[in-house]
Amino acid sequence: MPLWTLHGNGRTVEPGRVVRPEERLNWPATIAIGAQHVIAMFGATFLVPILTGFPVSTTLLFSGLGTLLFLLITRNRLPSYLGSSFAFIAPVTAATASQGMGSALAGIVAVGVLLAAVGFIVQFAGLGWIEKLMPPVVAGAIVALIGFNLAPVAWQSYQQAPVTATITLVAVILCSVLFRGFLGRISIFLGVIVGYIAALIAGEVKFDAVNELVADGQWIGLPTFAFPTFGNPGTWSVIAMFLPVVLVLIAENVGHVRGVATMTDASVNRYTGRALIADGAATVLAGTFGGSGTTTYGENIGVMAATRVYSTAAYWVAGVFAILLSLSPVVGAVFNSIPAGVLGGVTTALYGLIGIIGIKIWVDNRVDFSRPVNQYTAAVSLVIAIAGFTMVWGDFQLGAIVIGAAAALLIYHLGNLIARWRKTGADDGGPIPAVGQLGGDLQ
Repeated sequence: MPLWTLHGNGRTVEPGRVVRPEERLNWPATIAIGAQHVIAMFGATFLVPILTGFPVSTTLLFSGLGTLLFLLITRNRLPSYLGSSFAFIAPVTAATASQGMGSALAGIVAVGVLLAAVGFIVQFAGLGWIEKLMPPVVAGAIVALIGFNLAPVAWQSYQQAPVTATITLVAVILCSVLFRGFLGRISIFLGVIVGYIAALIAGEVKFDAVNELVADGQWIGLPTFAFPTFGNPGTWSVIAMFLPVVLVLIAENVGHVRGVATMTDASVNRYTGRALIADGAATVLAGTFGGSGTTTYGENIGVMAATRVYSTAAYWVAGVFAILLSLSPVVGAVFNSIPAGVLGGVTTALYGLIGIIGIKIWVDNRVDFSRPVNQYTAAVSLVIAIAGFTMVWGDFQLGAIVIGAAAALLIYHLGNLIARWRKTGADDGGPIPAVGQLGGDLQ
């Protein structure tokens, strides 16, 4: 596994060039960029455990450890930070409510094992089979339905303190449009800070746990660990709710690798299988000890694009920073003090954005929604998710995410099979042909 060669003079990045994964700047600059990656991931990563009731410090610990594991498995060639995946929020929330945290952790472990298995197949067989199983209309529908399924959860928090929630939501939106570059990309984090200050003024923040830890001098300590309970009879019905998450993580990891390859070197694409294996292994590690499932982070891609520094050295620094941060119980207690109003405001934006990412997949791939198969693939799966359909057989229950994902896959593949057999023209005919100029200002 190669380490790093110094890029240029170690202080600056020449115009038109980038710092490649196997290069680095001098160590002060590398440490500063690594710290910036921690800030970039923080706004999203700490929200997942807060929303699901998991310990924040435990999630941060395994986020850092998962990042280091990812770098090792990808042979130090693929820059990435592994933060908490929003795709886990809906199944974890449902599983914890019905069967407890142990069953939710079992679901996270199952996702990690399956993702790693997919990674091994991709490593030897390539990505073609995934693209056939999950074409853009299906991939977009599954990503979108996971976000939109969470809409009622956002409303439950929002209505507990609507003024604070509104301030938080407005702050998130304003920060995204007021600021350029890095600050614009961490608008969620900045919105939470603004909302937290508003909640402090309104007297909605409770510092009892923080004060207790400070009084006892517990500034440093190990996070709280929890373990999956595969022996629970209800666990196996819960695991079914987690399976669509695998499809989301595949899409996120493949997109991450392609993004890095586009901006650095096309040869990076050959690490796609390793990226899936690494994220799967990190998710298994997190789920085994009480952390949230992980994924590659678009926020950190943004930092790399802004700085033109793709050095994996910066991610080693970021991973170590996250681990050190997790070893303070006081830090975890501060994050757990974030009140419902702030969470309601930020999740209104956040869950909607998850849905929009799915819609962006349709737009980017020019999905033809004049075709009935594509129409019903998207329409039925989204209504199932938003309405919260469930199916119950005795003790076994399927939630809206599973049913919606299954509906998308079945409608698309079965619908295409029938439409092509009957030659009705209702099948997916591929992307809409480009008409006129794509991108840029109109001429």
